Amino acid sequence: MRPLRIALTKGRLEKQTVELFEKMGLDCTELLNKGRRLILKVGDYEAVLAKAADVITYVEHGVCDIGVVGKDTIVENGKSFYEMTDLNLGKCDFAIAAKKGTDFFDGYNIKRVATKYPNVTKAYFESRGMDVKIIKIEGSVELAPLLDLADGIVDIVETGRTLKENGLEVVEKIMPVSARVIVNMASMKLRRDEIDEFLERIEKVKPQG
Repeated sequence: MRPLRIALTKGRLEKQTVELFEKMGLDCTELLNKGRRLILKVGDYEAVLAKAADVITYVEHGVCDIGVVGKDTIVENGKSFYEMTDLNLGKCDFAIAAKKGTDFFDGYNIKRVATKYPNVTKAYFESRGMDVKIIKIEGSVELAPLLDLADGIVDIVETGRTLKENGLEVVEKIMPVSARVIVNMASMKLRRDEIDEFLERIEKVKPQG
């Protein structure tokens, strides 16, 4: 049987996850010197580095048993897996932002909202009973209000510096976001002891609160 395979999110979360693995006593040499290799040995496990949405795809299809991914990606894309624990890493917020000095909620016209997260945005405004036009953006959503493409944006906000530098400000926070451990449903049945052991090890070293 192959080792437990863990899908890790590239980029912002990658460094923090590697630090956590080192605290668990795992040998992260291959992760730190990955070159162009795609499947990397990490202690007794295998790791795959992937874009956030792909982490969910790999775990849902069972090619990876475990995933480390942000709650933002889970609420936008996730369906069929177990969400096991909050790692208290990569903390930020989903928030609505708009041009500084404008009142996003003022008036009766249908608001235009630019975002990389249409599902989260739709669910939030529906919960408020607001009808909005959602514009999907793949790149820098901060551009949309500056170009008058949108009245506001829904995005992940960590420090708020990018917003400030572009003349935008947070109007309202929607929900907190942090990294979570997810587990494939079949793997949880077939490899429960190994997965429980991994989760116990990670619980001991993760930041508290």
